[in-house]
Amino acid sequence: MVTIQHPPSSGDAVTASPVSNTRVSHHESTLPDASSPELVLVHPSPAELARTWRHTYPSWGAALPSERDYLDREAYLTMAPLGRDGGLTRWILTIRGLPADERPILSSCESLRKRAVVALPAAKGNKERRENGFGEGKEEVVVVDGIAHAIGSVFTEPAYRGRGYASRMMREVGERLRTWQAERTPIITTTNTPPRTLFSILYSDIGKHFYARHGWAAFPSTHVAFKPASITNGSPSVTNEHPISPLRNGNNNNNDRSRVSPPPSPPSPSPAAAHATRHSTATATPIGYHELAELCATDERLLRADLARRAQIDITAAAAILPDLDAMLWHLMREDFMTKRIFGRTPTVRGAVAGSPGRRVWAVWMRGYYGCVNDSKAEGKNILHILRVVIEDDNNNNNDSSKGGDERGEEDEDLVEGFRSIIRLAQREAAAWKTHEVQVWNPPARVGRLVAKCGIPYEVVERDMSSIPSLMWYGEGETGEVEWVANEKYAWF
Repeated sequence: MVTIQHPPSSGDAVTASPVSNTRVSHHESTLPDASSPELVLVHPSPAELARTWRHTYPSWGAALPSERDYLDREAYLTMAPLGRDGGLTRWILTIRGLPADERPILSSCESLRKRAVVALPAAKGNKERRENGFGEGKEEVVVVDGIAHAIGSVFTEPAYRGRGYASRMMREVGERLRTWQAERTPIITTTNTPPRTLFSILYSDIGKHFYARHGWAAFPSTHVAFKPASITNGSPSVTNEHPISPLRNGNNNNNDRSRVSPPPSPPSPSPAAAHATRHSTATATPIGYHELAELCATDERLLRADLARRAQIDITAAAAILPDLDAMLWHLMREDFMTKRIFGRTPTVRGAVAGSPGRRVWAVWMRGYYGCVNDSKAEGKNILHILRVVIEDDNNNNNDSSKGGDERGEEDEDLVEGFRSIIRLAQREAAAWKTHEVQVWNPPARVGRLVAKCGIPYEVVERDMSSIPSLMWYGEGETGEVEWVANEKYAWF
């Protein structure tokens, strides 16, 4: 989540230290200009970090019962997968030379290290080989492992807004992340070269232009929304009788959405087809923690093969955040913390899978809470996010392209029924856990066909203001030449 809010009021900028009664005061007339060499990007002290959390709590902590819960969550995320071992880094822009805890926090953000991969087409792949001392290849695709940094929690205190401090911080963070932690990352690369930072990403909640000016190009920001199940006699049940109505997005800004009419529902299957489907393996089975390791390993294998195929037929680099186990666990453990503090319990159903090995479809999801579950004003803020949808097809496992299925681009009925069963389970889970909709971000072509054929009403939403995926490329060429593959919710931070 990346947010910058309205311009500041005038006067003194005063903040209280969370560990003492001392107050840090800086009159606006004494603050350096955003271009001043007096400004420096550093890591906050523990007290400064707690101060930033207290300032961000009103904006981002509404779903939790108290400020204490919010502070506990932020500390907890440093111990979760991806965050531990220094994977989560905090940054502040401040004034050079002032003592820690006595300096102003002019702007702040954090970054999360993730495993990433890029497939380079033959020409660029051979250049990669030459530059790393391996000589010419055989005009083959080179797959490079490395890391990416996801940037989030961009925040400027009200008294410091409108002065360009966030812009200055983002310029410096973007450059710092080019090499940040790359050498200490334990990754064995395909080219036997030291790991490196391949790119950085963020998700803008202030539209597409601010971060684009600083090097993060906006990428597609569409999602499919399903209504949760209706509640009957206290239990959720799925019904298709009501139409999809306008739903709010995560930052409660309805102007962010443009309605796109879905295609007509497909005709009902014949009785024979329906009978065969009922007796197939297409009924969804819940996914828990224990199933994730195998599914994530299979997903990574399929994604790597897909990236290599793309680079063989295209001249652009194909890049992705790897959907590995830690990437999923970060979301699920964050969800555990939230649901435990809000409901006093944690979910057991983390997704669903249908089909037989080699021909499965599955989805992993998490419940995201951004507003109080008992507040009618929070309508649309709490979402069951499908982190990732995977179609396993060992004959043609190109999950993200328009290819796949039969020669006409059709999917078999078992696959459609399996997906339908998964979405219905997600709808029931959404209702049971008081979320307002089920979202699938940027569904690739094959998943889009399943959405259209599954027969469950849905809405297609093009986001203009919130959660805009944005990427800064650190390799050769321009960011606009890079294809971001698997641009789905699991990559979000």
